[in-house]
Amino acid sequence: MIGLYEYLIVAAMLFGIGVAGIYINRKNVIILLMCIELILLAVNTNFVAFSHFLQNQVGEVFVFFILTVAAAEAAIGLAILVAVFRSRNTINVEELDSLKG
Repeated sequence: MIGLYEYLIVAAMLFGIGVAGIYINRKNVIILLMCIELILLAVNTNFVAFSHFLQNQVGEVFVFFILTVAAAEAAIGLAILVAVFRSRNTINVEELDSLKG
């Protein structure tokens, strides 16, 4: 049987990959969004693992809310990216800083 420690190790690895992806790749917005999704997946893994091992469904309820926010973030983020790409012909983060005003 898989213990709590293994779930926490997997979640920590996912979180580390997400944070490393944000710090290493600061040029492509799509990859930044994917790294944020990895971080949210790590949090969801922790919630489900603790919920299972504590015999409490509160963590699983939080996972549904996080999945809803992640889906909305992905849909709205990609819609904004499409609009920016149509107007500027690039999604390079370094070239999008002119949006500051």
